[in-house]
Amino acid sequence: RFLMNEKGFTLIEMLIVLLVISILLIITVPNVVSQQKSINDKGCEAYVKMVQGQVYAYKLDHKSLPNSLDALKDASYIESTTCPNGDTLQISSDGKVSAKP
Repeated sequence: RFLMNEKGFTLIEMLIVLLVISILLIITVPNVVSQQKSINDKGCEAYVKMVQGQVYAYKLDHKSLPNSLDALKDASYIESTTCPNGDTLQISSDGKVSAKP
């Protein structure tokens, strides 16, 4: 008689909630994983622009373009010469930065 007045979820209700959550996870996780390459590519584009800005900063400070990206790294203008997606950065003789797979 005491248990009849208690409010709460039954085992069936809890299983239904877990089923719904599982279905939502099954639907969303593959979509996030499939977008990972696009996210990394956009991150690389942004990193190239940031490194390009650091090339200009180096030029202002040293009155010349850096010989290589390693010169920027050694002078602590950048931390890495690779993009988040693994592409390698390169710099042309006129100071233009680009990414190469």
